Amino acid sequence: QGQLVESGGGLVQAGGSLKLSCIVFGIDISPYGMGWYRQAPGKQRELVCGIMVGDADSVKGRFTCARDNAKKIMWLQMNGLQQEDTAVYYCNRWTRASPDLTWPWGQGTQVTVSS
Repeated sequence: QGQLVESGGGLVQAGGSLKLSCIVFGIDISPYGMGWYRQAPGKQRELVCGIMVGDADSVKGRFTCARDNAKKIMWLQMNGLQQEDTAVYYCNRWTRASPDLTWPWGQGTQVTVSS
């Protein structure tokens, strides 16, 4: 299987913005729904923003996720960040009907929001 590489995380003040990127190696992502997930310390991994097959982007509240199938790249634009957004962020496939169906996870990128 392929490899997922996330980047763009960092330390940001509350209210700030951050844009994450994900490059997918070795997998054609066009037939798949794709999503951004996050896992905070002591919590389960959760879906942040999902893009269905055939869609170029999706908006969920303060977060916008987008994809470029030809370049195998995804982005997550996060605005109005809050301390509760602090987590490790990952990209992966997303299947609404089978949310446990994912590829091996990448290393993720850490987002830390300070007060």
